[in-house]
Amino acid sequence: MKKFLYNFKSLIYCLCELAVGILIFIDPIAFTSAIITVIGIVLTVLGVLSVMNYFRLSPEVGAMTTSLARGLIFICGGVFCIVNPGWFADVFPVLAIVYGIIILVTGLIKLQWVVDIIRLKKGDWIVPAVGAATSVILAVVILINPFVSVEVMWAFVGAAMIVEAVIDGISTFTKLRDNHSSGGSSSDADSGTSDTEIQITDAE
Repeated sequence: MKKFLYNFKSLIYCLCELAVGILIFIDPIAFTSAIITVIGIVLTVLGVLSVMNYFRLSPEVGAMTTSLARGLIFICGGVFCIVNPGWFADVFPVLAIVYGIIILVTGLIKLQWVVDIIRLKKGDWIVPAVGAATSVILAVVILINPFVSVEVMWAFVGAAMIVEAVIDGISTFTKLRDNHSSGGSSSDADSGTSDTEIQITDAE
């Protein structure tokens, strides 16, 4: 059951990554601005709630918390995101480098999973190997940044997210299939053991 829930969460993550990748690939500037604006609204609301919570507390308790400072920081950050969402689009190359580092790390982790599967001789390792290689290659391309413009880089990152999501989704389905097959084999083995026990009992 735990394996199923883990794989289900992985599948949801893949779908979200696929959706974000498609939106970035289609219209990166508008999508990023919309996301940053939503984040700004959320931060502002959280900041206001934190400030209100501070003034609800007694002076003694309030002095022991950072609710007021945290709330004001959230409000400032939220207002900045709402008023100037285009700033994040301007610093996108930096964000792309961060994303490149993240998928490079995940690619190396996937590579160890592939080696583990091969050494343990469990399941199909081809799809995870393709996923690991793809992650590393895409990360290297993003970090090298051979693109002629930011728009091209946006498009490549969106395409990279789509490819990553598709391969990870295929890998997740493969794991679900393997787990289901293993479960079926275990059930058959248990059934065979039960039949043997019944036959022995009847013989006695």
